[in-house]
This record gives sequence, structure tokens and C-alpha cells, in this order.
Amino acid sequence: MEKLNEIRILFVTVWFIVIGILSCIEQTVATDTLTISQVVTFNTTLISVQNKFLLGFFSPGNPNKVFLGIWFNVSPIQYVWIANRENPLNDTSGVLRIGKDGNLVIEDSAERIIWSTVARGLKNLSSSDIVAQILDSGNLVLKENKDVNKIIWQSFDYPSHAIIPGMKIGWDSSTGLNRKLTSWKHAHDPSPGDYTFGFDLDGLPQLIIWKGDSESYRSGPWNGIDVGGITSQTKLPFALEYIVNSNEVSYHYRLYENSSILLATLSYLGVLELYQLDKTRNDWRMLLKMPLDSCGDYGFCGPNAVCTLSVSQLCVCLIGYTPVNQRDWDVGWWSGGCKRESSFNCSQMIQFKEYDDLKMPDFVQYKVNTSMTMDECRAECLKNCSCVAYANSDATRVRYGCLHWYGELMDVKRLSNAINQNLFVRVTAEQTGTNSKKKKKIVIIVAPIVSSILLLLVVSIFIIRRTSRKKGMQQHNQKTGDEENLELPSFDIVVVSKATQNFGDLNKIGEGGFGPVYKGKLPSGQEIAVKRLSENSDQGLNEFKNEVMLIAKLQHRNLVRLLGCCIHGQERMLIYEFMPNGSLDSYIFGNSSSLANSHLLVWRRQFAIILGIARGLLYLHRDSRLRIIHRDLKASNVLLDSEMNPKISDFGMARVFGEEQLSVKTRRVVGTFGYMAPEYVIDGVYSMKSDVFSFGVLVLEIVCGKKNNQFQHHDHDFNLLGHAWQLWLEGRTTELIDPKMEDSFPVSEVVRCIQVGLLCVQQRPEDRPTMPSVILMLDSESAMLPQPKRPGYYTERTIDCPDVPLDNKFSIVNDITHSMIHGR
Repeated sequence: MEKLNEIRILFVTVWFIVIGILSCIEQTVATDTLTISQVVTFNTTLISVQNKFLLGFFSPGNPNKVFLGIWFNVSPIQYVWIANRENPLNDTSGVLRIGKDGNLVIEDSAERIIWSTVARGLKNLSSSDIVAQILDSGNLVLKENKDVNKIIWQSFDYPSHAIIPGMKIGWDSSTGLNRKLTSWKHAHDPSPGDYTFGFDLDGLPQLIIWKGDSESYRSGPWNGIDVGGITSQTKLPFALEYIVNSNEVSYHYRLYENSSILLATLSYLGVLELYQLDKTRNDWRMLLKMPLDSCGDYGFCGPNAVCTLSVSQLCVCLIGYTPVNQRDWDVGWWSGGCKRESSFNCSQMIQFKEYDDLKMPDFVQYKVNTSMTMDECRAECLKNCSCVAYANSDATRVRYGCLHWYGELMDVKRLSNAINQNLFVRVTAEQTGTNSKKKKKIVIIVAPIVSSILLLLVVSIFIIRRTSRKKGMQQHNQKTGDEENLELPSFDIVVVSKATQNFGDLNKIGEGGFGPVYKGKLPSGQEIAVKRLSENSDQGLNEFKNEVMLIAKLQHRNLVRLLGCCIHGQERMLIYEFMPNGSLDSYIFGNSSSLANSHLLVWRRQFAIILGIARGLLYLHRDSRLRIIHRDLKASNVLLDSEMNPKISDFGMARVFGEEQLSVKTRRVVGTFGYMAPEYVIDGVYSMKSDVFSFGVLVLEIVCGKKNNQFQHHDHDFNLLGHAWQLWLEGRTTELIDPKMEDSFPVSEVVRCIQVGLLCVQQRPEDRPTMPSVILMLDSESAMLPQPKRPGYYTERTIDCPDVPLDNKFSIVNDITHSMIHGR
């Protein structure tokens, strides 16, 4: 019995010792609240009461960078707030705690504070009176333990890269805060990136995305109802609510249904993307993005021009203005904008051209008077020759509020939902067409003169006919010389040779059908790529001329820029801007050691590349002065600049297409196996739909990470197109996605790209979409996509694809473009 009592006494003693030790050890937590005695470690989290949000440490891509963040308690994970973006932990041993002064702090393993809140109102409180709590709104708050309604600090006042309902973006005089978003550095690094998003308070408030100090997107100014320029093609599950007064300028999202899960993020590419969780598909669906299209890019058309998506030429000068550089304007390089017509004079009769559907110009030089009437506004602008335009500033009071612009009218876009806000641009009476009487008088005076000129022309015809044969002979004799007259900057052979280390092997960066390509560096420091026509090349002077003459007339952000050429004796070279990230095939097929292949593929970048190629093709097919079919679009002919923007290159096989032409038949079939449309290979018929087919192949290759003409599968002998078609029919489309793709990506968006790719590679060219339709399908979540039909080259292969010509009819090999003229 005594022994049993001793055991009981020993057990009780040990129990109290254990309790005492545990009371001295800091507790980790799995609740919604953090107290002075608790810490959050890498392996623990706070979770809101209704399990909507989690707070904890995470490491998105680099184990040496650990961040504290808040995320939705759903899959795929979307982070909504990050604390220590500028100073991440270098390992997983850090903790979050309430510090001695009552602030939330993150400490590393050496107990050094690497991040802290700066809370007000802590002077009369001890740290034991403070608790931190993660709310079901996603807001992390510091508050008094005894007064739970008294919030001392909240994460909603310090947004990182995302907005969720309840959070505000903008300025608040009571706190002195101007809340903005800052993008991630890249897809796997939450450190602050290049882009910020918030309100610009200079002039009327407007939402801006900045890249550094430069604007990359602008919404349009506050007009008393909303900020102009934000449009959506779908019905949105929320309302954008604005507060604009002397104490606050902000906006936030208000959900129509509380069950909706909504998130807007500023991507590392500088795009504000708004997502809703699709609970049926367990995926994030994009509802809206800014900028939505090319017209959303700040100053896309330059000053004094209007950007309109619904017309073939995106940019048009305002009435009374003319392109600064007509040659650049004609080939679609619109960023130089427009200038006043030389005939404009303030002493002329002045009118105002009214536009009722434009996003108001940016506030470069301006005046605002909210009490002035519109009649007074017009009269004031008339009196000042420097005033180029005026508008009402308040859409709720159409006759009141005045805006005046001076100098350039910047970043103007045509809208589909303008609200009671018209822009009046200063022009002369002749430019508005109101001076018709004067024009009639001019016609009466000019008519006799024109008659006299016509008589002289008749007499001249006789002389012209007699000399035409002689001139024809002269033209024939000058033909050889004209082939050399390419109207392009010429580089001296000595300069090019020196830049490329005498065309050394170490400078050789590739080889194509044209010949070898070398990297070089000019004396100015500019890096260049030199394409040197090989003696054994299948392409000759005609292809050289074709590429020069075409690309010299084309300027677009998704086309490679030709700097000049070098012609010396038999040498023929093209000088291009150097693309530091190489070609697309190196990126997606992983056959290079470039930075792009050193980590998981990032879908946002993949999607941006797909869109960039599509926009480049749209420019060739529709928006440039010449309608051009590329005929050799493939992964190796798409180059990537320093920011991974795609640039279509190699125009040696391209052809100009007439306005009324639908297709052309040729005896010379050129191209690369795996990218050529079936009607082109079999019948020699090419059209814009031939490029669409090649684009579809590219899309599927980008998503899959495999080459079409080298694709192999253990279950069948289909190429990539056939494999994608089989997966589509069986409802297993997601199996096509490259396993190297990042873990978190919008599945619905990737599947939509696969469907677009299949639509582009359909057997019959008339079934394939045009490039404008392709961009609409890629850009819009709401666009209804048709079901694809069977692709070209669907039948299974019975023999391996050779690396030599298939037969004597045409010569098409795996990666290098070849051609041969053959009879039909």
C-alpha cells in the first residue's frame, strides 16, 4: 500500500512538472487569434472562424525566400496579402509573434526583427492587452483584447499585390495613407516588382498602372459616376463603388452574393486581373483585366490620335491632325502619334468637333473648373489659342463642370459605354466641312485650269508613247542595279565583320534556311543579330530582297525589327536587333540553357507569348499597309526579347496578298514539316488560313511542350495534332498540358487555348477562324467557342518522319525551311 502511495505521489509530481514546463513554452496555434504567449511558425497557421482564410509562412519557388502571407482556404491557392515582401526570411525557422511594444513582428532564427507593423494607439497598452486575429474578410487585425471592436492596425490598410472585397484602393486623409498595389517580381517571387496600381490624384482622380515612373495603363478620369474606360463583355458579380470627396478618394468591390469568392491581382506583367472562383470546376475564372487590349496600353496611338478596336486600322488621327511620320503611320507604327495640320491658324474661323464616345485625354496640361457652365467653358477655350479641347467634368451635371486641355491630347480611346461626357476638339471651319460655300467658289475658279491641264496631257501622250520603248530599254539595263537599291540603312562589311569577331564560331548563335546567324556588337554598344546568306542556301537574292522589302515596311511590337543590311560583292547580310532570350523553340522545347528553362514554365508568360504571336499575325493579315502571309511560321521563327515578348521573324518566304484575294496557287511549296497546312502541301494553295494553321500548331506546342513533327506516344502513332484531338474527344484535354508547367494555373484558360489551337488546325481552311476571331476567343472568357472538327494530318503514321525530303515533289524537313519548284 505504501508503495502504491509513493507511485501516486511520483506521478502527480511529474504531472505538475510537465504542466509547469509547458506553461513556459510558447504555444503554436491553429485558431484565428494570436496572443502574446503564442507564435506562428512555418508549419502552423491561423485560420479564420468560418475557415475562409489562412495566415502562415510560405516559400513559393525559392527555399531561401520565406514570406508571411494570407490566402484563400481553397485550391488552387491564391495569395491575397504578403507581409515581408521586401525582406524575406532566408530559411523556415522564423516566427510571427506579438512583440514587446504590442506590434506584430516577424523574427528570424537569431530573434532579429525583419518585419513589423507600425500601429498607432499603443502607448497606454501593454503587449498582453493586444491580440492579432485573421477575420473571415481576409483582414489581419491588431486589436485590444478587452475591446474587440477597437482595431489598432489592419492589413487592409497596407495592400500588397491583390484586392479582395472589403479592401480599398486609394487615399484616405484620416490615416494619410495612399493605398496601392505592387506586382510580384516574377511568377515565383513575391518581392516587389516593376508595376504599381492606384489612383493618380493630379487632376480628376483616375486609376493608373505605372511601370516605374511611367504610365502603362490609364482608366480615364472620374466623372461623378465612375472612372471611364473600364469595360467588360460579361455581367460581373460585383459592383465597383467609388468614394470621391475632400477626405477620401478610393474604390472597392461589393459582391452581389456573399458566397462569391473574388480576387483582383496585379500580375508581374503589369496587368490587373480580376478572378472569380468557379466552384464547379475548382478553378479561378478570369472576369476582367486591365488593360484589356492594345488600345488599353498607355499612349498606344501616340498623342492626338484615337485608338479603336472595331476597325481595320487601330489608330486614327483626330480631325485637324495629321501623322507625325506618315511612313511609320502607314506601316502601323503609330506610337509617334499625330500633330496639328500645317494649315492650322488661330486667326481662322474656329469650330469644335464633338466626340461623344471617347475616353477623356490624360491630364498632361489642363485646367479644371467645377463651377463653370459648358457655355462659359467653350467661350474660355475659344479665347485661348493654346486651348486644344474642352469637356464637361461631371457626367451627373451635364451643363456644369469644365475641363480644358492644352498641348497634346494623350491616350484617347473609343469607348462603347461613354456616359454623358463629350469631348470638343478645336478645329477650323474647313476641317469640320462647314465652309462649303468657299469650296464651291474654289471649284469654279479651278475648273478652267483643270481643262487646260487635260488638253496638255492629251498632247503629252503622243510624246510619251514615242519615248516609252526607249525608257523600257533603259529600265531593263538598270534592273540589276535596282535589285541592289533596297532603300534601307547599309552597314559596312568591315563594321559587321568586326562586330561578329570576323564571323567566328563563338559568335554563331544559329542557322536556318537563309544561312548562319551571328551575334555581334556595334561600336555604339548595341547588340545585333546578323543573318548571312550562305552559298549553299536554298534561299537566294530573291528571298533576301523579299525579306528586306517586306519587313522594312512593317513595324509592330510583335515583329522583329530590321536595322539594315550589308551588301558587299557576293555577300548578303541582314542586320536585326538582337533577341537575348533566343527563339521560342529553345524556350518551350527546353533545348537550351537559357534562363527561361531554369525553372517551371509560367502559364501567364506562355499565354502572353501566344497572344503576342496572334497580334503579330493579325497585324500582318489586317492592320498593316500590306496584307502579308508569312508562310513559314514556326517556333524557331519566333524570337523572344529581354522581357519575353514574342517577335515574328524570317520573312524570306512571305508574300503580299491583294485586298480581294482569298487564296493563291503556287508551284513552289515552301515551309517546314509539321507547320504547313494540308491544302498548301497537297495542292500548293495558300491563304491567310495557312498562317492560322501554323499558329494553331504553335499554340498546341506551347501548351504541350512537344514538337508536332517529333511527337511520339506509346499508345498510338499520331502526331501532336492527332494526339490532342484524341484527348479532346475523350474529355481528357488537360493531359496535354506540359508537366513542367507551374503548379497553379487557370485550367479553364489553358483548355480554352487548346480548343482555339484545335480550331486553327482543322482540315478544311474555311472551318478555321480568322486571326481577329482567334484574338477575341483568346481574350474573352465569355466568347462562345465552336466545337473543333478533325484536324489536318490526322491519320496515323506508319513510318518515321525522315530528316530528308519526302519525295521529289517538294522538300520539307524537320526544322529548316526548304523549297523546290515542281509541276502540277
